[in-house]
Amino acid sequence: MALTAFTRPGRFWRGNLHTHSNLSDGALEPAEVCRRYKAEGYDFIALTDHFIGLYGYPVADTLPFRDKTFTTLLGAELHSGAMQNGELWHILAVGLPADFAPADAPHFRPVEGQETGPEIAARAVAAGAFVAVAHPQWSGLTLADARSIEAAHAVEIYNHGCATGCDRADGFSIADLLLSEGRKLSLIATDDAHFTEPDHFGGWVMVKAEENTPEALLAALKDGAFYSTEGPELRGVELGDSAVTVESSAAASVILQGHGSAAVAAHGESLTRTEVPLARFANSPWLRVTVIDRAGKRAWSNPIWL
Repeated sequence: MALTAFTRPGRFWRGNLHTHSNLSDGALEPAEVCRRYKAEGYDFIALTDHFIGLYGYPVADTLPFRDKTFTTLLGAELHSGAMQNGELWHILAVGLPADFAPADAPHFRPVEGQETGPEIAARAVAAGAFVAVAHPQWSGLTLADARSIEAAHAVEIYNHGCATGCDRADGFSIADLLLSEGRKLSLIATDDAHFTEPDHFGGWVMVKAEENTPEALLAALKDGAFYSTEGPELRGVELGDSAVTVESSAAASVILQGHGSAAVAAHGESLTRTEVPLARFANSPWLRVTVIDRAGKRAWSNPIWL
């Protein structure tokens, strides 16, 4: 059995799903954000400005910046309701309609009686969006918080802006616990770029689709037909009877992780086809793959359900 990303027709398209412009708290105009990502070799981005009243509830119109080799997905970072720590929810929504109705979120503080985080996430999914729980470590997200977002497709497991800005980039501690509870979630790496610090071009998704169109990319994201990376390439992940075979660009380590403490690592030089045994995963309902290159850069698969 192979992951969908390596079996479905098409090719991989490089994209960033979490980006800000000066429509909210980013430094650059939308046109310049798109120009820079295109110049750096990206095939698509989602401009996801903060969807609050302070900025006029923007869903950035990036249609003028699409061309034959570069496309955009409409989106926003949604805010409404309080997490357990009393702070406002941050929920990434990619593929929103341009007329998505605002919540009562005038600023970055919760407002009594406003829509909850789970409610606005469910409304975004109903409107056709791909929804992810944003930067769990940065937000101080609890497991109870994460459990409450039942409509989410994904968890943001690496946020480059949070890595460079506060060393709180991780989402795996939350994602792995949800996976062990049976939540069929995918895992995304993003920039969360504001261009106010070196928070850009550090983490992205590689989406498998037949066309670089918003419709094809969004369908593939919802199907989990992608992997996430800081640079290394995943070229194949196949589950056999006794081992997982991972094909990749040159790697120093290939690691399988699963429920609880289940993990097995293979180390070597310039690994491109690696078999990792499954014996430790007998009690795990899922596993995922991490590939690490000699520079310490990582690539991550979506979960495999056993």
